[in-house]
Amino acid sequence: MTAANKNLNLVPFVSVDHMMKIVLEIGVEEVLSGIAAYVEDDFRRWDLFDKTPRIASHSAEGVIELMPTSDGKVYGFKYVNGHPKNMKEGLQTVTAFGVLSDVDTGYPVLLSEMTILTALRTAATSAVAAKYLAPEGADCMAIIGNGAQAEFQALAFKAICGISRLRLFDIDPAATRKCMTNLEGRGFEITPCTSAEAAVESAQIITTVTADKQYATILTDNLVGSGVHINAIGGDCPGKTELHRDILLRSDIFVEYTPQTRIEGDIQQLPADHPVTEMWQVIRGDVAGRRDGKQITLFDSVGFAIEDFSALRYIRDQLERTGLYQNLDMIADPDEPRDLFGMIMRAAKAG
Repeated sequence: MTAANKNLNLVPFVSVDHMMKIVLEIGVEEVLSGIAAYVEDDFRRWDLFDKTPRIASHSAEGVIELMPTSDGKVYGFKYVNGHPKNMKEGLQTVTAFGVLSDVDTGYPVLLSEMTILTALRTAATSAVAAKYLAPEGADCMAIIGNGAQAEFQALAFKAICGISRLRLFDIDPAATRKCMTNLEGRGFEITPCTSAEAAVESAQIITTVTADKQYATILTDNLVGSGVHINAIGGDCPGKTELHRDILLRSDIFVEYTPQTRIEGDIQQLPADHPVTEMWQVIRGDVAGRRDGKQITLFDSVGFAIEDFSALRYIRDQLERTGLYQNLDMIADPDEPRDLFGMIMRAAKAG
């Protein structure tokens, strides 16, 4: 991991403006592919990481969470919220920031916005899973829920899995129009649909990415035929699901970190002993992903701290290349480490 500066009391900070410029300078599909490569690399190192379900503070209106992990050399965490009601108030449903720190000193080495970065890493992780689970030659994806995540998902699946045809549905037609406008000229054949049933027709991959915090049935069992891959990313907290239970019972289910997904994912509808496979096992080659053309595969994704770690690691490695960051004076640096008070007094005299 490269360092943006050698002065340990100055911490590189990537603002929203910096993040947007990094994505534009490198290119959104290259960024998605880069994050995906880092996710795969870290999933192959799975055994090295501290792993714990996210630390969540729930309220009637949403959730605020901390997502920590470490590979023994670098520690990282993300602060993130999820408030579906925010959209009606003109606010983001999800906002986030993240930190990387050096385990040896405990000093932070990166502070970054993660509202944009979370959308990028979620899409990149979805496409990584589909790389191993989707039917061979898949080129058509249905996206049910055309909000803030939809374009990122589409572009990640194009860059990593070769998707060229999209079938879009949202209960709000304005969201579908927004998505189509944003993806215009990016190499897709796009079909707007008036129902979930119409959207899944002829789709080999089905992505569900809705925001309502409730037990919902976005996909019913009759809509899912044999051989498809389902990328379920909207159900990501207790009490929030997207898939009918019968779909789960027909599918081979793949997850990020089982203890967290049993609490937050669509599999919260199933008994605690229902078999699932963790994606790191597939990526590392320990377990098969897709075995045949009739198998229904389901990636029940809730987002896990190692993916955020991967995304932050990727961004930090782009800082010297792009120069798109600023240094923050965050760490007190007295001449004598024990003389913090004296440093304050000298500052008063200097003023």
